[in-house]
Amino acid sequence: MIPSRRLATAAGVCYLVTHVASIGGLALYGPVLGNPDFVVGPGPDGRVLLGALFEVVLALAVVGTAIALFPVVRRYGEGAAFGYLGLRTLEAAVIAVGIVSLLAMVTLRQNQGAGTDPAAARTVGRALLAVHDWTFLLGPNFVLGANTVLVAHLLYRSGLVPRFIAVLGLVGGPLIFASAIAVLLGLYGQLSAWGKLAAVPVFAWELALAFRLIFRGFRTPAAAGPLPVGGDPVPVPVGLPQV
Repeated sequence: MIPSRRLATAAGVCYLVTHVASIGGLALYGPVLGNPDFVVGPGPDGRVLLGALFEVVLALAVVGTAIALFPVVRRYGEGAAFGYLGLRTLEAAVIAVGIVSLLAMVTLRQNQGAGTDPAAARTVGRALLAVHDWTFLLGPNFVLGANTVLVAHLLYRSGLVPRFIAVLGLVGGPLIFASAIAVLLGLYGQLSAWGKLAAVPVFAWELALAFRLIFRGFRTPAAAGPLPVGGDPVPVPVGLPQV
């Protein structure tokens, strides 16, 4: 495979991994999320630790999507490409903070002694859960919405993927960002019906992009190509497969 084809496959696989890892981590965290009594009970430590591992994989895959796409999309807007790389890295960092908060709950539960005050332990547990909840809003919603708009814009103007896929990102990014604002202001819960509905377009965007990149790779842009800020025509990438 030519280098750009390998990058397309790597990006697509990373996008799929983010979905599998995020869903798996959320399922495994089920007994802990919303349950501050976890820190004073027997606790399913194994499930929480495995969920943390899933989210570590998630964070790495999030950065992986940006690393794989960056060398290709930077030809069509270097500033936006660097912005996408930086925001994806920030998203992964926020996810990592959420992981640490739940691992801290496991440590707190394991270190319960005879003299431990259960009420105080529950208070700390609630604080750690709050940290995780806020990181879940900031990373996979606010930051995700912003970086989705950047890369979808680059893919739209370059023609590297079919336009309908890029449009899904241009719609889904602002929508999930706006939904995050609504959650922040207390209009509805993040996991409410409205919150889940707002996440559908960006979910569809990432899946459509992943399958496109894995099975078809990038399209060859039009010969003229878009114009960067400097005004010189962008050269057509050599060796990209034509659809």
